[in-house]
Amino acid sequence: MDKKNYITFQDGIKLNGPKAFNALTKPVGSVCNLACKYCYYIDKERFYGKHQPRMSDEMLENYIKEYIQTNEIPEITFCWHGGEPTLAGIDFFRKAVAFERKYNTSNKKIINSIQTNGTLLTDEWANFFRKNRFLVGISIDGPEDIYNSYRVNKAGKGMYKSVMKGLEILKKHNVDYNILCVVTNKSAGRGKEIYNFFKKQGAQFLQFLPCVDYLKKDETYPDRAVIVDPIKIIAGEAEDPNSGIYPSPYNTTAEDYGQFLIDIFDEWVINDVGKIFVQLFDLTLSSWCGIPPSVCAYRETCGDVLAVEHNGDVFSCDHFVYPEHKLGNIQTNSISEMLGSQQQIDFGINKRNTLSRECMRCEYYFACRGECPKHRHIDTIDGEKKFSLCEGLKAYYKHVDPYMSFMRDMLSQEKAPALVMQWARAAKGML
Repeated sequence: MDKKNYITFQDGIKLNGPKAFNALTKPVGSVCNLACKYCYYIDKERFYGKHQPRMSDEMLENYIKEYIQTNEIPEITFCWHGGEPTLAGIDFFRKAVAFERKYNTSNKKIINSIQTNGTLLTDEWANFFRKNRFLVGISIDGPEDIYNSYRVNKAGKGMYKSVMKGLEILKKHNVDYNILCVVTNKSAGRGKEIYNFFKKQGAQFLQFLPCVDYLKKDETYPDRAVIVDPIKIIAGEAEDPNSGIYPSPYNTTAEDYGQFLIDIFDEWVINDVGKIFVQLFDLTLSSWCGIPPSVCAYRETCGDVLAVEHNGDVFSCDHFVYPEHKLGNIQTNSISEMLGSQQQIDFGINKRNTLSRECMRCEYYFACRGECPKHRHIDTIDGEKKFSLCEGLKAYYKHVDPYMSFMRDMLSQEKAPALVMQWARAAKGML
């Protein structure tokens, strides 16, 4: 795709303003007790080996100190990720919290979040999370048959019962949590059912992330294909019939994804506004209100969320952990240096500067912003690349427009957006 070389006034403000960034920190790298069939990160053992050591205490301490000092804003977040980060052990995180307190000399607000598969959670873990106010993201794809289709252990056994036990432990100890649901081909036509399943569990915060990947056989892994670097797909390598690259069989389709979102929205908008928070719905309302979204995929540019590996390697993004996107290592390079490198600046700005003309002309560009470059797989009429699920997302935006406009108007009048529920019921002839 042709790259347009320009920066905007907003780019300049961002580049010259206070440093503000996040990082997905992977204390055990890609090591995990599960072997989820669609996992995008398990393949990273190609670069680090199957037995990746835990981040050392010395590296952890230096990293936390520099992370706090480099972030020039009053509130910062440590995002612990994986692989399965709880494999680092609870003492690792006790040390992390102690280091945060030790080096937070400016009294910044520090938030910790952790993304876990939930199968290893215990009362001890939950007590720790509650005491230290961790926000726990737990990965659950829906009811048992959907979950067990792809979320399996090394022996291929579905882990539904284990994750639901973990969820109950979090609820028992009143731990703040959200649910991350991957939308796959198994989710098709079951949006309302999946939403109500989570609602029945008492979940209040939900994220729905689509599975959109390309695979290729790798001689290192005779039993499974590996996910292809998104840059190769954007460059058109998948179009070569001899490339061996093919769409993942677990992917959702544009039509299915759009209908999935619409079905959930229709249930939410008449019953649960202000009670259950769906990340994409919040992002959509932000866009309708002219507020910059909080998630990088929906911003004009990105590059503010690094990936930090167990050995200190730093990459441009969690979805671009490939050698060509390595920025350096925290043992030899400062975070400020890597974040401000031309490589990382270009990476972030190119989210916009490599966007297709069709996307830039789209009536919903203000909300979508081309989505994540990782997902730009299909051709436009101009031969450029765009979001694989574009038509589904556009169908969703078109469907929710009147409701989002109503909630925007309520906010402008300092009224509760939840008033949309009665309006929606009336519009649907339910009153």
